Amino acid sequence: MCGIVGVLGSGSIAGSIVDALKRLEYRGYDSAGVATLENGKLERRRAEGKLKNLEAKLAAAPLLGSIGIGHTRWATHGKPTETNAHPHASRGLAVVHNGIIENFKALREELAAKGYAFATQTDSEIAAFVVEDELAKGKSPAEAVHAGLKRLRGAFALVYLFEGENNLLIGARQGAPLAVGYGDGEMYLGSDALALAPFTDRVAYLEEGDWVVVRREGADIRDASGKPVQRRIQRSPAGSLLAEKGNYRHFMAKEIHEQPEVVGHTLAHYVDMAAMRLKPFAWPVDPKTLGRISIVGCGTAYFAGLVGKYWIERFARLPVEIDVASECRYREAPVERNGLTIVISQSGETADTLASLRYVKDNGSKTVGVVNVPTSSIARLTDAAAPTLAGPEIGVASTKAFTCQLAAMACLAISLGRARGAIDEAREAALLAELVLTPGLLAEALKLEPAAETVAHAIARARDVLYLGRGTAYPLALEGALKLKELSYIHAEGYPAGELKHGPIALIDEAMPVIVIAPRDAVFEKTVSNMQEVAARGGRLVLIGEKHAAEEAAVAIEHVLAMPDMGANFAPIVYAAPIQMLAYHTAVIMGKDADQPRNLAKSVTVE
Repeated sequence: MCGIVGVLGSGSIAGSIVDALKRLEYRGYDSAGVATLENGKLERRRAEGKLKNLEAKLAAAPLLGSIGIGHTRWATHGKPTETNAHPHASRGLAVVHNGIIENFKALREELAAKGYAFATQTDSEIAAFVVEDELAKGKSPAEAVHAGLKRLRGAFALVYLFEGENNLLIGARQGAPLAVGYGDGEMYLGSDALALAPFTDRVAYLEEGDWVVVRREGADIRDASGKPVQRRIQRSPAGSLLAEKGNYRHFMAKEIHEQPEVVGHTLAHYVDMAAMRLKPFAWPVDPKTLGRISIVGCGTAYFAGLVGKYWIERFARLPVEIDVASECRYREAPVERNGLTIVISQSGETADTLASLRYVKDNGSKTVGVVNVPTSSIARLTDAAAPTLAGPEIGVASTKAFTCQLAAMACLAISLGRARGAIDEAREAALLAELVLTPGLLAEALKLEPAAETVAHAIARARDVLYLGRGTAYPLALEGALKLKELSYIHAEGYPAGELKHGPIALIDEAMPVIVIAPRDAVFEKTVSNMQEVAARGGRLVLIGEKHAAEEAAVAIEHVLAMPDMGANFAPIVYAAPIQMLAYHTAVIMGKDADQPRNLAKSVTVE
């Protein structure tokens, strides 16, 4: 969840660390800090809130060391205060930490009994004290870290800085990502390649349980047992993908408008546009042998999987079970040996999804990972990768990653249908011809932004909002409600429209906006009847549908976002754009930070 950086450089490196942290701020922005060595002594600067507060501290009291570590925090234990900000220090060392140390209370009691005094409310601080405890036994820094790691339980990435060691950083990875960057006489550690991109494009990724001793001359990587191992150094494309806002006020706005391009890129990966055929996909199990498929994801990725469930069942005639990853990993669901599980994650590091992946693999399931980061843990652990080519997504609320996940899931559903004989060649071509129109239709839908902003002014005055949809529009209703909650902090719920009369209709009054997502599909007339039920009770209807849908509904509609005419099969890819714009503009009107909503982080690498 948090972002960490370590630099072994030349000259003052505090500013470079802060610049790298800015690329990791999507991981958390509750507080931030930097530690360097000044004449061999540890010096820290920390600040509550966003990185600009840390920059102000550094401007007032610069750090001049040529070796250092930095951190941007998403709080899990302890309030987001300066005291709880990283780096944490004990006698002779400092540490930055991403993840959760599950046994910190027991370790804290053990070390307190030995006379150690703790300064913070965090679990992270214990990672410094266990190493100090090992150093007190006469061990070297590397020996102390190795021994300390064996005492920690949980999911974490760590980077240590030691007093008197001007040419040494030690990093470790267990359940949270950590990359090693190779420079010219300089070395780096970071949560991902995006953070390291200003320094180098030569990156190696630590595997689970690895720890690494880093000096300016290179990196000595060890596995959990302490045995030296080699990890492939690869060229990272992140340097060419560094995100800038351009002419947009927020990254989220930019990323919403990038969707026609990146969905097109994603489709081009799967579809032979000339032949209007899918390119071969290396399924890790013969689709004809499958009795069902399981899908796992969190948040927006879960909703992408829910749309995928509709598509797979429709096109491949194959039952689909879908789980929120945090439920899947704990309910001990039976796993079909040599069955298939699709896991969906933007970052490829989502803790619950990663744990679910390991669970199903351990129980014999084959796996496919729908991920946006090709070097991520999920991409590397799954049997087959189904990439989404969204590029770096900096805004915390997912936009272009979601529509690229939908594009990939649509292609996988059609591929399964063909492999199972549920659709023939002509049907495949017809579906793909409809699917490849979605980037252009997205561009048309984005022209509704002025109308979406007008609707947002009405939504911004509401306390509660209801989203309704049927079929594949139901997951979009869930996603629309989630986006509004994330960005504006307005309470919102998504419901299947057919369930309206089974409870939510009691909420409808003249103050509640009811946003109806109504593509012209097989259940459009049923959705219209639900709109009439809302209108009869004085509800404030907002319709997202094709141009003539409002006329056909024949009820009083407060606002209409008139979508372009399109086929119904892949409408969710296009209809995602207006629900994103509604949430974005509502947040902006209300003065909220659309890129960095409170309490959230982009990559959820802790439970």
